Amino acid sequence: MSDIIQLLPDSVANQIAAGEVIQRPASVIKELVENAVDAGAHSIKVLIVDAGRTLVQVIDDGIGMSETDARLAFERHATSKIRKADDLFALHTMGFRGEALPSIAAVAQVQLTTRHRGEDIGTQLTLNGSQVVSQVPVACPVGSNFRVENLFFNVPARRRFLKTNATELNNILTAFERITLVYPEIAFTLHSNGQELVSLKEGTLRQRIADVFGKKQSQDLLPINVDTALCSISGFVGKPEAARKKGSHTFFFVNGRYMKHAYFHKAVSGAYERLVPEGMQVPYFIYFNVAPADIDVNIHPTKTEIKFENEQPIWQILSAAVKDAIGRFCEVPAIDFDTEGRPDIPVFDPQRDSVQMPPLKYNDHYNPFKDVPPTNRRPTVVPDWQRLYEPAGSGLFDDSKEPEATIPTDGSDSQADLPLLTDKSPTHYQYKGRYIMTAVRSGLMIIDQHRADIRIRYEHYLAQLSQHQSNTQRLLFPEVVQLSPSDDVVMQRIMPELANVGFDLSPLGGATYSVGGVPAGMEGLNPVSLVSSLVADAIEAGSSTTEQLHATLALSLARNAAIPQGQVLGNDEMEHIVSQLFACTNVNYTPDGKSILFILPQHDIEQHLG
Repeated sequence: MSDIIQLLPDSVANQIAAGEVIQRPASVIKELVENAVDAGAHSIKVLIVDAGRTLVQVIDDGIGMSETDARLAFERHATSKIRKADDLFALHTMGFRGEALPSIAAVAQVQLTTRHRGEDIGTQLTLNGSQVVSQVPVACPVGSNFRVENLFFNVPARRRFLKTNATELNNILTAFERITLVYPEIAFTLHSNGQELVSLKEGTLRQRIADVFGKKQSQDLLPINVDTALCSISGFVGKPEAARKKGSHTFFFVNGRYMKHAYFHKAVSGAYERLVPEGMQVPYFIYFNVAPADIDVNIHPTKTEIKFENEQPIWQILSAAVKDAIGRFCEVPAIDFDTEGRPDIPVFDPQRDSVQMPPLKYNDHYNPFKDVPPTNRRPTVVPDWQRLYEPAGSGLFDDSKEPEATIPTDGSDSQADLPLLTDKSPTHYQYKGRYIMTAVRSGLMIIDQHRADIRIRYEHYLAQLSQHQSNTQRLLFPEVVQLSPSDDVVMQRIMPELANVGFDLSPLGGATYSVGGVPAGMEGLNPVSLVSSLVADAIEAGSSTTEQLHATLALSLARNAAIPQGQVLGNDEMEHIVSQLFACTNVNYTPDGKSILFILPQHDIEQHLG
């Protein structure tokens, strides 16, 4: 029997490795920018065309590479970061595996132009699908210039499964932000199709956060700084009033590397218990500095999952640090400036036998009831208490006013099964400011007023989006909303749809917009928070088709504008909600599948009451 096991060619092995390391254009940028950081660059420029499909170019002013190193860098497991296995537990660099460059070269056409510091001439290396095409000496500045063209040109299936340009660009900006937040001392720029999207100058960490996410975000942050034998923790956490339902910026970094850590996230969110409403998230930018031997980053090729040796003690340190920052923020001294006209309250003196009451001036001859004409006196009101004892059927609880109802309890949405509202307006009752209760033929109907209003408004906004009809309420003073570069990509995509529902938005440049008007009926809402919430919902939904985008925006608008839980309603308001609800296409469920109403059958009521 002949031997059947053989070594794979390097080109095939590189393509296999590329499947894990290089998932999309954002992966290319992450690996190349991290290499530039490790090379000691002070300025890093990123240029992309067609969201990285056509071109990804990364230019840095680091130490560069020699002719030999440039060629060797594209070999598998060739790295300058480690020499032996023990070095894995003393890592101080972003990369260490030596897989990134060969993986990129395996699925793209790559050109590297580089010159090492101290050399007079550089090297230009060209590769096509792991195959070296040419290597020639060139004149170039110190540093490295990587051009990655036609990503996945030799893997058509991978190229076809890339998302839309807007989605891929958003992924690129997200990966770019994670690196820029770690190195505020490095200047970064990002250009897309010749247009500058991000320009960040070197500065402090707070300045970098303000440049990326806006000055408002920076103003809502509290500093944390703690140094222990196990680790040091620094950075910023948000003030309680900065909490948001969606789109809150939460970042963990360890030894300069972005990480995801659900356990540490609970430590931060737990510190805000009872300070922010349930479901709200406070932003934070937290940086851990841990001995490299106490963590393991060699778990996944993306290096975002990191294991800690002392996880529980660090959790306790983090929780205490966040609580301390919140506590120092809440300790505001009470300075009372308004003392004019107040009575002089004496201080207790144990040496004195008694404390005299401060003198009070008053007119002892004044009588408010003296010489008042009898016609101006308020008449005595005698309550109509007899009406409380009238027999059933003659007053409030008249069975003849009971509307018919045939709402199915099995979740059917058929119009034929909906309740038939009579011409006589039924009397509705509100329970705890949350539920509308009304009598129907089959029993007692209980409606969640907030969810019912979400369904009503959702269908209203959905119709506006599809018909391009809107009513705009102009703001007296326009508001300014500043977004992050990644949020701005989504904003540009949904702006036409926002205009269809009544928003008046004007771009001011630099991911900043002026809000001059909002849809009619939303005048009482904060326009900045409203726009930010819409963008966050669009990012979370990741809608690609127009119909999906319309549904996402309509639901987000409905949630923001719906009647809140606890709002007291009059009978006319409740009647309006009920009638509008039963005109909807689905009365049983909200667009996200939550129950709106249910009926307590008459038989069950009688059975419980014996």
